[in-house]
Amino acid sequence: MPYLLLSLTTLFWTGNFILGRSMHSVIPPIMMAELRWLLALLIIFPFLLPKLKKNRAIILQHWKILTLLSILSVTCFNTFIYLGLTITTATNATILQSVIPIAILVLSALWLKETVSKKQWLGVFTSLFGVLILITKGDLPSLLDFSINQGDIFVLVAVIFWAIYSILLRYRPQNLDGFTFFGITVLVGSIALFPFSFIEYHFFSTAITWHNNVLLTILYMAIFPSILAYIFWNKGVSELGAAKAGLFIHLMPCFGLVLSSVFLNEKIYSFHIGGVLLIFCGIYLAVFTKITFKKSSS
Repeated sequence: MPYLLLSLTTLFWTGNFILGRSMHSVIPPIMMAELRWLLALLIIFPFLLPKLKKNRAIILQHWKILTLLSILSVTCFNTFIYLGLTITTATNATILQSVIPIAILVLSALWLKETVSKKQWLGVFTSLFGVLILITKGDLPSLLDFSINQGDIFVLVAVIFWAIYSILLRYRPQNLDGFTFFGITVLVGSIALFPFSFIEYHFFSTAITWHNNVLLTILYMAIFPSILAYIFWNKGVSELGAAKAGLFIHLMPCFGLVLSSVFLNEKIYSFHIGGVLLIFCGIYLAVFTKITFKKSSS
């Protein structure tokens, strides 16, 4: 089940990635993040309110870690992704997104003192190699033309936020159910986003032209990459651990390939097949390899 949940998460995020890039000139990035999470909050609030009352003592006891996780994920991660997509190319952003599994493994080794096996590292870099083949269309030397711009920096900062969030999920209160934890994350994160979106909208952007595409975009972002994806990701991380769950990020280019083929009638070539196979081989190597823990000296 966690494998299915994490796969669906990356599928939903792929759609969010595509829409975020296509709508960046219509909806300001911080406002896009705020509208997405505000609508998600409105959808879940009738179910969330009684749970907030029931778990009030637990929430007050663990408010620091709950606030930190909310800021890292809802407030920072998605906002910096949207900021980056207003400037950088989709190719650069995809390459930088693929750093997430490596960042999680490095933080797991350094921060949590996890011993990451050689097979896991092999799996990570095999999967990453498959991603690069997809992105470059089999022309790996073209990576030499890769250049960093301000948008890339925004995406890289988002990657770091998400890696830290995934690592810190192990410190979330275990006696708080998944839905309540998610609801608090959305509530705190959207409140923190509000002043920044207000300033951006009133001082640094033009008015939004509301039409069906805008409304459908916000609706999709609120339901699939927000409500469903976050619940699925948190569940997957709790069952597999952050290091293994992070490898599923590499499925995003695969889903992008499938969506482009189905909806845009784009052709699938041999390098596509090779890249996808490498990604799945890498995920298999990493996910089905055990992680051992070093004993802490403290």
